[in-house]
Amino acid sequence: MQDVRMRIGTATLLTIVAFFSVPGAMGVFVWWLVFTPRLQEIKRIRMVAGTILIIALAAFFISAGGGDGPSYLIRMTAIVLIGVWLYSVRATGEFLHLGVWLLGNRAGFEMGMIAEMAMQMAESLAADLDRIHMAMMIKGQPWGAKMLVPAGLILVSDALVRTQDTADLMAVRGYYNGGSLCPKFKYRHYDLIPAIAAIILGFSAFIPVSEFLILYR
Repeated sequence: MQDVRMRIGTATLLTIVAFFSVPGAMGVFVWWLVFTPRLQEIKRIRMVAGTILIIALAAFFISAGGGDGPSYLIRMTAIVLIGVWLYSVRATGEFLHLGVWLLGNRAGFEMGMIAEMAMQMAESLAADLDRIHMAMMIKGQPWGAKMLVPAGLILVSDALVRTQDTADLMAVRGYYNGGSLCPKFKYRHYDLIPAIAAIILGFSAFIPVSEFLILYR
């Protein structure tokens, strides 16, 4: 989907469907298989495997505590896959255009700029993690679970320093609040197909087909 408005709306609907039921999550998984690049997205984002592993551990503890761990695993995995798709197909600047389109040149500009900066921060963190991994390989040190906390502290510290530098730079350039932007969006007629499929999936998840059969009788 090239239109970010349609993409965000579709992702939001699919996330809600996956969250509320296991059949809905399975339907979302099928949608993901049909309408997205699938494995190409996962290969581009290395943290997907770690995220799913954390979800699996959480599901294990939920099951150990008497809860429905498999249901949690299926639903959250479907939500993660939709998030991966949403992140992998984004284009620079489109969240800024979306924010201005929704809320105008003041609050919308601010929200859009924050979203764009968050995406840039996520890319910077991934690059920093790769550099930390490479440095440890050069030093011959093992990379394992014990290094997650030290690496995490380095990433958080660098992120805070980078954020402060960005704020100082914006202040020096005279930025105060809001901005002027004319939102523009790309659109393809093909984008209607996955959007309509998501809407149908949403209706089928919250309004069972049996209800229509009862009304028909």
